[in-house]
Amino acid sequence: MGSRATIFLSCLVFVMILQANALQVGYYKCPTKCPDAESIVQGVVESYVRKDPGLGAGLIRMFFHDCFVRGCDASVLLDNSTSNPNTEKNSIANNPSLRGFEVIDAAKEALESACPGKVSCADIVAFAARDASYILGKISYDIPSGRYDGKISNSTEALLSLPPPFFNLTQLIGIFAKNNLSVVDMVTLSGAHSIGRSHCSSFTSRLYPTIDPTMDQDFALFLRSKCPDTSSTTNAVDGVVPQDFVTPNKFDSQYYDNVKALKALFFSDWSLLTSPETLQLVNDYSTVPGLFEESFGKSMVNMGNLGLLDETEGEIRKSCRAVNY
Repeated sequence: MGSRATIFLSCLVFVMILQANALQVGYYKCPTKCPDAESIVQGVVESYVRKDPGLGAGLIRMFFHDCFVRGCDASVLLDNSTSNPNTEKNSIANNPSLRGFEVIDAAKEALESACPGKVSCADIVAFAARDASYILGKISYDIPSGRYDGKISNSTEALLSLPPPFFNLTQLIGIFAKNNLSVVDMVTLSGAHSIGRSHCSSFTSRLYPTIDPTMDQDFALFLRSKCPDTSSTTNAVDGVVPQDFVTPNKFDSQYYDNVKALKALFFSDWSLLTSPETLQLVNDYSTVPGLFEESFGKSMVNMGNLGLLDETEGEIRKSCRAVNY
């Protein structure tokens, strides 16, 4: 009897939270929702990421790329359609570099089989990023859920909303502040550059025609061997390299060591050294064991609160690739 009363009260709390348009850790635990939702997503993510760690990096990046455009509403997952003829997925900021869509599809299929119409694609993206962070780096945090899926996706908005790799510190701080995220969040979330790959085109402006003095010269010469100058070549192949050559398949604080050594790929990475506040954070994450991992979870939760929709504005999609109508 007591157990039933506890469950009933928990579900009442969830309803009140839903009405307040807020998120809740364990939102799907209510029996009327989908109690096994998070474990189902975790199982799917693990099956993919154990085989291909790069997919884990893609899932972490996907959460960022979703939340920075219209908020965390799974708009990054939508395919082109009559209502959305040119979606975020096709923006130069996402195509062809963003990975992991097949993982989200598999998780959604499993969830629809277990709990039809209950779990939003936006929450799947949030869960998947959390699970990938743990699989790749033992970074553990609780991510609140209860998001709704958006109905609009526009490639131009993605290009205008996502920070490019050539941004300086002032521009980075500005675009994060626009999303109510702090300087600490910005430096912390940049640590995701410790995992995954980058296309050469994102940083070759630092290699050619001359080497950027803000990059370690030997490292730049090494990158030139991986990324030839294609500026005068028609239909050249855009090469791919690890973002972190030291621990390429481990999500850790090595990124900050790379930044300090001038061995990070992007100009935006180097820019973290250009103010006392951000430099101190880089040093702290590089030297204090466990600090980055703890901070990363907090900043992911902060980012996960961006642009929340309510049930009148959003929906729970049947397919993550298409709106319901």
